[in-house]
Amino acid sequence: MPGTVDEQTVDEFSAGQLADKNNRDTDIQAAFAEDYPDGGWRAWLVVLGAMCSTFSTFGYVNTWGVFQAYYEERLLLHSSTSTIAWIGSIQYSLVFLPGLVTGRMFDIGYFKLPYLFASILLVVATFLVGECTKYWQFLLCQGFAIGISCGMVFGPTNSIIGHWFRRKRGLAMGITACGSSIGGTVFPIAARKLIPAVGFPWTMRIIGFILVLSTGIANLTLERRLPPVRVKGGLANLGAFKSAPYTIYCISGFTTFLGLYTVLTYIDISSISVGISSDFSFYLVSIANAASGLGRIVAGILTDKFGAVNYMAPVTLAAGILTYAWPFARDKPSIIVIATLYGFTNGAYISSFLIPIFELGDMGDLGRRLGMAMTIAASGALAGPPISGAIYSATGGFEAVGYYAGAAVHPFVVHSAFLITEYRKHYSSDRRADAYSSSPSPRKVGRKILNMKLRRGFLLESRL
Repeated sequence: MPGTVDEQTVDEFSAGQLADKNNRDTDIQAAFAEDYPDGGWRAWLVVLGAMCSTFSTFGYVNTWGVFQAYYEERLLLHSSTSTIAWIGSIQYSLVFLPGLVTGRMFDIGYFKLPYLFASILLVVATFLVGECTKYWQFLLCQGFAIGISCGMVFGPTNSIIGHWFRRKRGLAMGITACGSSIGGTVFPIAARKLIPAVGFPWTMRIIGFILVLSTGIANLTLERRLPPVRVKGGLANLGAFKSAPYTIYCISGFTTFLGLYTVLTYIDISSISVGISSDFSFYLVSIANAASGLGRIVAGILTDKFGAVNYMAPVTLAAGILTYAWPFARDKPSIIVIATLYGFTNGAYISSFLIPIFELGDMGDLGRRLGMAMTIAASGALAGPPISGAIYSATGGFEAVGYYAGAAVHPFVVHSAFLITEYRKHYSSDRRADAYSSSPSPRKVGRKILNMKLRRGFLLESRL
């Protein structure tokens, strides 16, 4: 009859509605419940291997301040401070630089063999450093060989963590980064105690044997979870720079790393210059690295709660202020305070640096995005310590060095504020609130994902 609807039509319409609802619910579940283990013995075993990886790389490289002082006093007496600093700055930068290659190799499935090769190269190069007597030999073995091998070992570590953790990713990466602090505490003390006892060559051999153990554990426990993805393109994905947040974040990383390693490189030398004994001053590097371990753990917990960028901004501000204050610490108590607080803030920044990048694109292209960001940061790490050394040589003091390094660190705070401001221009608070309504549309689901990532400190492209 006109004006009526038969029961079959009603049933078909209801079934269609139900199917649409089920499909939408499935989409929502897929968006919010990705299959990340976020725990379990296998996932935490991966974290153990990743921690051994950072112990063997950043933990080792962060010892450079002790070697810088020793080379100036004993082995390289005819080389200037800034010239010797090039060895350490090349080391620092090359820990990041190979990330462009290792990231792409990881994305397409090449991980185990390159990682094993790099581990062997790291041990062999460490043994060879003990046989060096000339500047160019130290530059090749300790600067380039150790730097490249550390970069190849460290490069895929964060990508692997990204395969196993999402909700607890900050905590997992914080624990991973603690390996750097443990190594940065153990290696300087071991080097300082062993050199007078067994000589420099045997000291480097003992360090090499320690690396055999740590890299061995890493090789046995690290394993990718997701299958490789054949992403189009070469080593770099230049299209990622069309995203303003990603581009700005990479620029801020470059400027920050221009000054980030200055205090750790020169705190030993600066303390000696104000009358603190060399028998104590070398402990400052270990104190700073031990404090950075606490900073990394706290960062891992708080970045999951408040967001990586949200947490990094205040600790980076504090790191810059401490860098300004460092040259004016002229007695043992004050310089211990500077070393401790700076180590904490430095560790918090470094352990959190790569976390936002996980959410700035697809997981299948994660290795390339991380690699490009690490390569850009490497440029800053390469130039920073020699610039600081040249300023010290020109001025005869560390005051101007502190001004330079602090000014390099602080732009991150401005960049992070800019990113948050840009987000708020595109997404007003009332639009964000409606993402939490009881019957979300696909558009609202997208906004909900965006808001969740904002709270975690991940600032995405405005097209979302």
